[in-house]
Amino acid sequence: MNQRALRTRPQADHEHVSRISTGTVLFIITATAVTVYELQLVLIPFVLAGVISYICAPAIAWASARAHLPRLLVSVVAFLVILAFGAVIGLLGIPPLAREMTHTATDLQGTLNRLAAALIDGDTVNLLGQPMDSHQLAAGIDQAVRNWIGNARVLSVIAGSVFVAGFGFLLTLVLLFFFMVSGPSIVQGLLWLVPPGERPLIEDHILVQVDPVLRRYFIGVVAVVCFAAAFAYAGLGLLLGVPHAVFLALITGLLEAVPVLGPAIAATLAGLVAIQHNSEFSAIIGYAVYLTALRLLIDQLFGPVVLGAASRVHPALVIFCFLAGGTLFGVVGIIIAVPVALIIKATLSALYDEPASGLPLRKD
Repeated sequence: MNQRALRTRPQADHEHVSRISTGTVLFIITATAVTVYELQLVLIPFVLAGVISYICAPAIAWASARAHLPRLLVSVVAFLVILAFGAVIGLLGIPPLAREMTHTATDLQGTLNRLAAALIDGDTVNLLGQPMDSHQLAAGIDQAVRNWIGNARVLSVIAGSVFVAGFGFLLTLVLLFFFMVSGPSIVQGLLWLVPPGERPLIEDHILVQVDPVLRRYFIGVVAVVCFAAAFAYAGLGLLLGVPHAVFLALITGLLEAVPVLGPAIAATLAGLVAIQHNSEFSAIIGYAVYLTALRLLIDQLFGPVVLGAASRVHPALVIFCFLAGGTLFGVVGIIIAVPVALIIKATLSALYDEPASGLPLRKD
């Protein structure tokens, strides 16, 4: 009787798995894509907090079981550790970086003069048919920047962006606390949205395949962050001698977790500090070479290869997901593009009853 049950179980599982039609799957994917597109700005704090809590979940579960402590207590301690780490980075790096930015803003024309002199080297350039030396070019750019910043609409946009960014940061911290403390109950609440007859499919087939793949992917993300921080410190601190290289390297590594947008922000911050510190032509060329090497190495080689190997997908698919996700859904799309692709792959694998690595090779 038991052997008969074992023989019929795979067939029953297959019949249950195939109950969801392809049309239903396409409808769910389409509805999810429309929702993300319409709510992409609202979803940013939820996505960031969810990803961080998901990465921390195994460590919290392991520490709770090892120390025989309640999960709630371990989650609170883990949240405080993350908060303390962020506070230390902020206290050590933000004040000197703010001073550099303030000096750059107050002495904008002087910075532009040094930069233009390094680039032009005493010659003149024709701008719209008008010859300009380095001082005239710097004065023109400085006046254009001041006129742009002095515009009331631009000031309102900047003020609104700062307020939204601050509110989003605080909301992310609050959500991170809730997700870390009550992550399992939130997952159960999401499963409650699934019809009762389909919950075994989600829990016993799809989540079983998705969870290890996603964890390997996020471990790969951590590896990319560490590599970016080390490479940034080697370039900024050891080779170029840029001040605050440790802080800039940490920021570069952390922002590397947000593909495309994060590296652009990190490069801008490091570039402003580098130009303020040394605006000679050789230093500018050195920073440009370093930045190009960093972006090519991480964005086109190390990142896709590591993330592709961790998630068992081709590096070309990783690059495509980043570009397509950012084009369609902005920051949220960049962050969730590869995880969504992995979830779709695992879901189709369970529905089609085929290996997640792809179709089996045909044997003649």
